[in-house]
Amino acid sequence: MKHNPDNRADNVAHIQKSIDGTVRNMRKAEEMMRATDNEQTKAELAAKNERREEALHAFRQEIKDEAAYQNRKE
Repeated sequence: MKHNPDNRADNVAHIQKSIDGTVRNMRKAEEMMRATDNEQTKAELAAKNERREEALHAFRQEIKDEAAYQNRKE
């Protein structure tokens, strides 16, 4: 099996796509929380959004790291 070289040229675009999807999911969850009276559902959605917020922080840090790598490479 041939080893593929590390191609990081489009990493920022992939990370940004993940950020966009996470933000979209957070907004949908917020809409669902406003639309439901079920407290358990609200709590579960709020917990998911907390985890998503942590993921967003990690994604943003990853973009900074990737941008720094790309700048060093140039």
